[in-house]
This record gives sequence, structure tokens and C-alpha cells, in this order.
Amino acid sequence: MTRIDDTFARLKTQNQKAFVAYVMAGDTDYETSLEVMQGLPDAGVDIIELGVPFTDPMADGSTIQLAGQRALAGGQTLTKTLQIATKFRETNQTTPIVLMGYYNPIYSMGVDTFLAAASEAGIDGLIIVDLPPEEDVELCLPAQDAGLNFIRLATPTSDAARLPKVLQNTSGFVYYVSMTGVTGTAAVQAADVKPEVDRIKASTDLPVIVGFGVKTPEAARDIAAIADGTVVGSAIVERIGRGDAPADVLSFVKSLADAAHS
Repeated sequence: MTRIDDTFARLKTQNQKAFVAYVMAGDTDYETSLEVMQGLPDAGVDIIELGVPFTDPMADGSTIQLAGQRALAGGQTLTKTLQIATKFRETNQTTPIVLMGYYNPIYSMGVDTFLAAASEAGIDGLIIVDLPPEEDVELCLPAQDAGLNFIRLATPTSDAARLPKVLQNTSGFVYYVSMTGVTGTAAVQAADVKPEVDRIKASTDLPVIVGFGVKTPEAARDIAAIADGTVVGSAIVERIGRGDAPADVLSFVKSLADAAHS
């Protein structure tokens, strides 16, 4: 059992849905991102997605791309991202941390070196956008051998022929991308998503979490009602990028979490 498994088990006993928040490591600088991350659990966040900045983030819209650029300009690296997680774990041993990003920085570090460092830093899972199931031997299987969940993205184009392959070797939860395209674009509609969530849940016992296009407390509530939880990223990152104080960012996060939990 990982922290992710424990979290979903706890939420189930409480009849609650999961609220997952995404923040970019190093945005707008190391200290700011750490302060925001440290405040997320008290704001009601059940699972933290910690973005690893990358120069060519093909799944991300402008908001997350700009966050990554700010972080990289400030000297953020994969090593420093793991250091943020290590610092977070000094005061929090229970909230799961999922690294979300791309394979190139991990490949450059070396898979074995990365997995050892991630485990030491208290990372619980990985979402690596550009590694399809056909490449499971690269990172997915070694990660699971190291005790980390490997979380796969399912999309509106994951049809009946593709979905079993997507679910193969997935653990922790399934992340359903609610629309085609990149993060931070159109707003998602729960009525459009529910049939897809039901279709995925018919094929797996894993929790199904919905992200992309969830921007408001109302949307977080509506999506959580038809899935096992929801992810908000761009709406949070946008406030960090425009210079909102960490306390104000966390107040917004709390409004989202409260709605998702309602």
C-alpha cells in the first residue's frame, strides 16, 4: 500500500472524493513554490501533483508552459524538484506527492539514479506524459518495482481497443483527461465527462480522477460528483504566476477543495 492507496481508502470510509492540486516546482521561485506546497494539505488537498519544469511540454497550455519557463529561468532542475519534496516531507509524512512531467529529465539523470532519489525524497507516484504503455520497460515497470505508483492518462480518444493497453500496469489511480488538447483551455462539463468516466470504471477497480478544464469551485464540485475526484492545475498556477501571495493562492485552493469534498 502506497500513500496514494491509503488516501483513497481513507476518503472512501469518509464518503468523500479526492481533491488533487497541481503546482509547478520552482514557480515563481524555489521558496515560493515550497511555501505554497507546504500549505496545500491544510487547504484541503488530498494529493499533490508536483510539476517538473521542462523546455518542451507538449501536453501543457500556455499557463503551465509559462510556469515552467519561470521555474527554469530561476534555475529549477529535477534535482531541486526532489529537494522540494524532501523539504516538504520534513513536516508532512502523509500527503501523497505525484511527480508530473516528461521523460527527458529522468532519462538524463538515469532511471536507476532517479528512482532511488525519488524514493528517498518521499515521492509516491509518477505521471510521465510522453511515455506510452508500449514503453513500460523504460520507467513504468522499474518504478513499480521501486514501490512508486505509475499513473496513466486516459483520454477521450482512448477507445475500447486502446483502453486495456492504457490500463495495463497502471496503479494508484487513472487520470482522465477530460478533453482533447492541452491544459488550461476550455472549461469541462460534467455531463460530457460522466459517460467516459463510467466507461473507464467499468474496466478497472482503480479510482478515476478527472483533470484538464476544471477551473472553479463549482466545476470541482460537479466533476467530483461523477468521478472519484478532480484535479485543478492551471487555475492555481495562474494565480501564482500573476504574483498572488501564497496565502491568497491557498485560500483559492481551499475553496476548490471544499467544493470537491462537498
